[in-house]
Amino acid sequence: MFENYTFTVEERFLRYVRLDTQSDPQSKTYPSTEKQKDLGRLLVEELKAIGLADAALDNFGYVYATLPANTSKPVPVICFCAHMDTAPDCTGANVKPLVHRNYDGGDIVLPDDPAQVISPREHPYLATKKGDDIITASGATLLGADDKAGIAVIMDTVSYLMQHPDVKHGTLRILFTPDEEIGRGVDKLDMNRLGADFGYTLDAGELGSFEDETFSADAMSITFHGISAHPGYGKDKLVNAVKVAAHFVDSLPKDEWSPETTDGRYGFVHPVRISGSAEKVTVDFIIRDFITAKLKAYEAHLQDKMEDALQAFPGATAEVTITEQYRNMKDVLDLHPQVTEYALEAIEKAGVTVHRSSARGGTDGSRLSFMGLPCPNIFTGEMAFHGKHEFVSVQDMQAAVRTIVHLAQVWEERS
Repeated sequence: MFENYTFTVEERFLRYVRLDTQSDPQSKTYPSTEKQKDLGRLLVEELKAIGLADAALDNFGYVYATLPANTSKPVPVICFCAHMDTAPDCTGANVKPLVHRNYDGGDIVLPDDPAQVISPREHPYLATKKGDDIITASGATLLGADDKAGIAVIMDTVSYLMQHPDVKHGTLRILFTPDEEIGRGVDKLDMNRLGADFGYTLDAGELGSFEDETFSADAMSITFHGISAHPGYGKDKLVNAVKVAAHFVDSLPKDEWSPETTDGRYGFVHPVRISGSAEKVTVDFIIRDFITAKLKAYEAHLQDKMEDALQAFPGATAEVTITEQYRNMKDVLDLHPQVTEYALEAIEKAGVTVHRSSARGGTDGSRLSFMGLPCPNIFTGEMAFHGKHEFVSVQDMQAAVRTIVHLAQVWEERS
């Protein structure tokens, strides 16, 4: 089926990662950075060149396109989705991708900063990729495989299907989103315009990975108010909000409930930002767990710690804001078992061993599932996301292309 096909996923990926599309959690615009649209415009041009005539970029930075059905059978409309932005954690400007052909299994020293070494000891999955072509950044930036690998996979899939009309499929909707990394990936999405019945994000890691479960997530902010006074005359008057916040953060558990001490199915409470001055300080948290009800317990615990801090600093006050971010997609996907069944069948048809896992995070699919589009997550090969050690295997991306082609075919065959 793919014997004589020349994959384009590598060349597309190398082109996309050179564009800086970092999102900005402090921005009030949508998308949060205009530069994300630079990639959107490029993708629209490429989609039209492939033959998807309706490809378009909207004002909010979403790319929509349609691959029309080539079968007379009624088939559900399937959406394939990936996000265009890269994480705020590490710079995405001036990415210089490097291809390490026929990887020898050893350490990869990144030339722009030789202190940055991608080692199979620290990244065990890399040790399984000996002989693959591994793409990394140069040591000064992240790579952007999260999620430009997913974009490249979808684009190559569309290219393959346009060149092989003998592979029957229903209508496929292509969606590329902005601002996924800052939790706003579907805030302005037009679900009617998308018009899909089921979907799949291409945003998971190792070969064969399939995720139909994610964390449930809330954001929580606690703002401490002190009492301002001239520090030279502050005795018995001044209450320093910085010290109140510091006391509060220091009181958090050191050996549990934190991302640095939990894995598997354990959730966490994670302070991600402190801002303010002696008069007012805000501490921002992300709260995560697979069991949605546990979020309330974490939040109550934080409020108990907040009250302890206020008691330690008489005169200080505080206020709490809790915002729902996304929920565990499994609650929805369990109602539509065929979405998972067909994906697992497609992975196996691609000659890949299925690795089912639960995502210790979220995807656009988490929220899409609760917006009426059941949407699990499929592998792309992207690894070590959000940092300078990010890497991806070309062969893994090609396997993802094969998987998505088979998936489109499975939906047609089973309808």
